[in-house]
Amino acid sequence: MKILITGGTGFIGRRLVAHLKVAHEVWVLTRQGNRAYELLGHDVKLLDNLDRLDDLNDVDIVINLAGEPIAAGRWSEQRKQLLCNSRWLLTEQLVDLIKLSNRPPKLLLNASAIGWYGRHDSTPLDESCQQPHDEFTHQLCQRWEQLALQAASPRTRVCILRIGLVLGPDGGALPKLLPPYRLGLGGPMGSGKQMMSWIHVQDLVRAMLFLLEHDECEGIFNGTAPGPVDNNSFSLRLAQTLRRPHLLRVPAAALRLLMGEAADLLLTGQHVLPARLQQAGFHFTYPALPQALDNLLRPPR
Repeated sequence: MKILITGGTGFIGRRLVAHLKVAHEVWVLTRQGNRAYELLGHDVKLLDNLDRLDDLNDVDIVINLAGEPIAAGRWSEQRKQLLCNSRWLLTEQLVDLIKLSNRPPKLLLNASAIGWYGRHDSTPLDESCQQPHDEFTHQLCQRWEQLALQAASPRTRVCILRIGLVLGPDGGALPKLLPPYRLGLGGPMGSGKQMMSWIHVQDLVRAMLFLLEHDECEGIFNGTAPGPVDNNSFSLRLAQTLRRPHLLRVPAAALRLLMGEAADLLLTGQHVLPARLQQAGFHFTYPALPQALDNLLRPPR
């Protein structure tokens, strides 16, 4: 198949491309050709601009992972607009190309985030939830999903994956958390009661491949492991895995001073479950946090 991927040079995209290029023709949208070849190898094809295309007749699958990192800085109004535009405008352009196609792609797999749910207590949430907390992350993801779903037709199915906190060895949340723990300065953030709905990066890539391969799957899916934990438990398990003390707590006021409104990403959370993935028959390699952290942080014997 011919597969077009946006966000293919990112932390998740690189791993997905590595799997797909073995058996498929993979095109990656990027304006940094040299860097893309360094990260992905020369056995992928690059496209620098969607404006070069009139339609997507020759594309079998579109995977849309692109978007500015949401936790990379304070949320000024300008930053918020950048976060929105980097997701909304590209998704809208892809959907327009799909609609212009006489032979449209059979699948659009579009990223979203569990930020769609907004902040919640420890009440479990699955894809049937219809009561999100209306805040910036919800508004960002809601519009993103609405745009992607416009591509749905009898010839194009749309799968949207609401991705949680991704754990991996060289990207996502974990490398940012490790330095204070390794120095013996790790601990919970704020109250520590906020839920953390995480997923091992290997399971996330496997979930994407699962959705590609199962034509009966469409609609919204939660990209999280079935074993979410609160921040206290996550912090303690991380310290134990690293064999470091777990004594200090990061005050909420300090995080808000440092990050502004973006501190909500760390101080609030939601208890998200991957109900539809599991109902479809997907099995997690790392369903629980201890085995995920052991795999990522403890060298094999």
